[in-house]
Amino acid sequence: MTPGNRKARVLKVLLRNRLAVLGAGIIVLLTLGAVFAPWIAPYDYARQRLERGYETPSKDFWLGTDEYGRDVFSRIVYGARVSLAVGFLTVGIGLVLGVTIGVAAGYYGGTAGNILMRLMDILLAMPSILLAIAIAASLGTGLFNLMIAVGISNIPRYARIARGSVLSVRGMEYIEAARASGSGDLRILMRHVIPNCTAPLIVQATLGVASAILNAAALSFIGLGIQPPFPEWGAMLSEGRQFIRELPHLTLFPGLAIMITILGFNFLGDGLRDALDPRMRR
Repeated sequence: MTPGNRKARVLKVLLRNRLAVLGAGIIVLLTLGAVFAPWIAPYDYARQRLERGYETPSKDFWLGTDEYGRDVFSRIVYGARVSLAVGFLTVGIGLVLGVTIGVAAGYYGGTAGNILMRLMDILLAMPSILLAIAIAASLGTGLFNLMIAVGISNIPRYARIARGSVLSVRGMEYIEAARASGSGDLRILMRHVIPNCTAPLIVQATLGVASAILNAAALSFIGLGIQPPFPEWGAMLSEGRQFIRELPHLTLFPGLAIMITILGFNFLGDGLRDALDPRMRR
């Protein structure tokens, strides 16, 4: 099957999955909302109106206001920028470093490869959120440190997937043929090994964005993530939790934003898994 036919088949299977299409639609809408936030948000996310604090949803403020009179809807729209940026960039960090470690350990093996994977096993023994908390606490607060913390916590997962995929294709005939024809290790890796290992990595990366967004929200919730006045959904939950009974809109809408975003990436990730793995299709 040619690459073009393979892509067409994957797209056809993906489009038949209604939940995957729904997930892709959610992600597209969120991305468009984040890109065009200045035109969608009716107010400045940081503008304070102390005289209009703690207002419930109304025609002036669609999702109400917080304790400083800031528009909750505007903050959620701008918060999508932070959450999506953290999700994609942290997955990029984990994917690049994890794939590099996994491919090197799987292709070359040896003592160095075993040492690398044992280090990954040690990191995997810790829950990713606890590892991210430990890293964030040592680095300090802020957007950059938040992405570093969540990104590093994702490295072991991608390393193991990459190593397992490389081990499954390393002994194939076309690898031996490429080596016999005089191709170097770098050429073999870039043209034959890594392209045949991308399917599970794509699925894991899609699901990993949802996990990264959730971990980032958790770190911000406990004060180790984005700091005010920048809007972040986890921080908004933390700020509104003390008023959850009297003013439920302060936690309801940021929580819904997190839930819908994670559902979108999970739906798309499940659809990609079914489309890319023939064994998962009925």
